Amino acid sequence: MPYFGHLVRFLNGSLSGSVPRPGEISLAHQGVLFLDELPEFDRRVLEALREPLESGRIHISRAARQADFPAQFQLIAAMNPCPCGFLGATNGKCRCTPDQVARYRGKLSGPLLDRIDLQIEVPSLPAEALQQAADGESSATVRARVAVARERQQERQGKPNARLAGKEIDRFCPPDAAGAALLKQALSRLNLSARAYHRVLRVARSIADLAGSAAIASQHIAEAVQYRRFAKD
Repeated sequence: MPYFGHLVRFLNGSLSGSVPRPGEISLAHQGVLFLDELPEFDRRVLEALREPLESGRIHISRAARQADFPAQFQLIAAMNPCPCGFLGATNGKCRCTPDQVARYRGKLSGPLLDRIDLQIEVPSLPAEALQQAADGESSATVRARVAVARERQQERQGKPNARLAGKEIDRFCPPDAAGAALLKQALSRLNLSARAYHRVLRVARSIADLAGSAAIASQHIAEAVQYRRFAKD
């Protein structure tokens, strides 16, 4: 589909007429927007996500009409590690050159990645691992822990951590001395932006809440920083 069609579908939801209509990002309000094969989307379409990811709203101007739609969604995206999808696999199938991998990952801009809090690499599993029974926690167990953490956030600040901004982060997400020192070191080594700094603190606050910790310690900061180490090249 041409770029214009992609963009209108995301923002307006319709190509006909001059009346703006909610698209996928507004229809996903208070829910999840899942984008598979993220780098295959036109880069300009992906950049259009930056405003609603930051503000939770999308402003549309078409012809003589304007509209403002809510867009507080959770973005979940998936992508391959390289164009062929086999980079890092033990079978050695990948034949992508470093330049091809860099161009593929370069389709995602720094400002867009800055707005994605958790960036996790999922390695391929050998056949024997797939045939083994899962040994992790049940969904019910995880759900109960998340519910307790969310209740703790509501009691502390009246909203979930994801909705904290600016001075609220400074008030509710201060790390302890060791955590602050580790975060300062990470900012320097990883060249994190001011936006990334605040998002690391919000994620660390959530990790501490899930662990039942009132304070944000160095281990919570370390885990949050690890979620922001996506390599574009």
